[in-house]
Amino acid sequence: MKALYRQVGQLLVAGFAGHSVPSELRSLAGEWGLGGAVLFSRNIGEPEQVAELAFELQELSKDVPLWVGVDQEGGRVARLRAPFTEWPAMALLGRRGDIGLTKRFATALADELSAVGVNLDFAPVLDLYNESADLVIGDRALSSDESIVGRLGRVIIEGLQSKGIAACAKHFPGHGAARADSHLELPVIEHPPERLRETELGPFREAVDGGVAAVMTAHVLYPALDDQNPATLSRVIVDTILRRELGHRGLVATDDLEMGAITASQPTEQAAVGAIAAGCDTLLVCGDSVDRHASVIEAVIHAVESNELERRLVEDAWARQVRVKADTLTKDRARRPLSRRALQNRLGNQFHQSVAAEISSTG
Repeated sequence: MKALYRQVGQLLVAGFAGHSVPSELRSLAGEWGLGGAVLFSRNIGEPEQVAELAFELQELSKDVPLWVGVDQEGGRVARLRAPFTEWPAMALLGRRGDIGLTKRFATALADELSAVGVNLDFAPVLDLYNESADLVIGDRALSSDESIVGRLGRVIIEGLQSKGIAACAKHFPGHGAARADSHLELPVIEHPPERLRETELGPFREAVDGGVAAVMTAHVLYPALDDQNPATLSRVIVDTILRRELGHRGLVATDDLEMGAITASQPTEQAAVGAIAAGCDTLLVCGDSVDRHASVIEAVIHAVESNELERRLVEDAWARQVRVKADTLTKDRARRPLSRRALQNRLGNQFHQSVAAEISSTG
């Protein structure tokens, strides 16, 4: 059963506290393995510290590299601040609709992430802007026009991934029209299935066609598609629509399983089992409790051992993790962190600042 334990550990991307890897997280990775870690402002100091932290995380595994993920969208959702380039909100980029500018942005963003060892960006947002909805998306969206979102989103994805940074398109099948904040409660989007397929799914179809490494699910209920389960826990939405209809071969990542939209109705551990049953591959648990991370892994293992969860689903998810990492990530993960001088040359440099200024000028 040891193989099962290590496979389940590979499905977890965990949050933690502090500027270095906690001993408890090291122990968890040693016992079960670990798929990756997600960094927040609580983990981020000077660029040299971020680079050292990413190196520390990679040392937790000698065989399969870890995801070192961050939300670096631009605008108000950006964990890496100055001296990193502070990118404008993506709504400004969408107004310009300039493919060349979008390519320059994606290349510059990827260069800064790779400089400090980040290899997974939870971006781009492919939700559509909706002026009457909750502002949880708002100016994070490129546009209200699905063709603009799809076209520019695909350019961002291809730009990131050409530089060895996995992109994660979010929030499938579309969070833009939600009138509640899924961090706090479960939103419901009542669009008919034709509207969802023709409009909201358009940008995700482009992302899949562009070979996006991962797609993140929305903690949103879409009664026209599944009147019982939010997208993260819906086999209809994850397996039937995203995998079979759209043909997505990459990873399916949950949004944070500790968000109120999920925890209001069930424990995080139960949701983790449900997410894998739905067809998700990556369990994002962003809190800093290593005890919670361990209990999530234990819950999935117990569900397999008790035949509540098909072992095949875990094995398939693990296999996708290994394949996508091999296909996407560069081979130099063991390199030492860059020097202060090298980082100064890569972060917030004149070219990157000029790209940011060009995006801002479109407002």
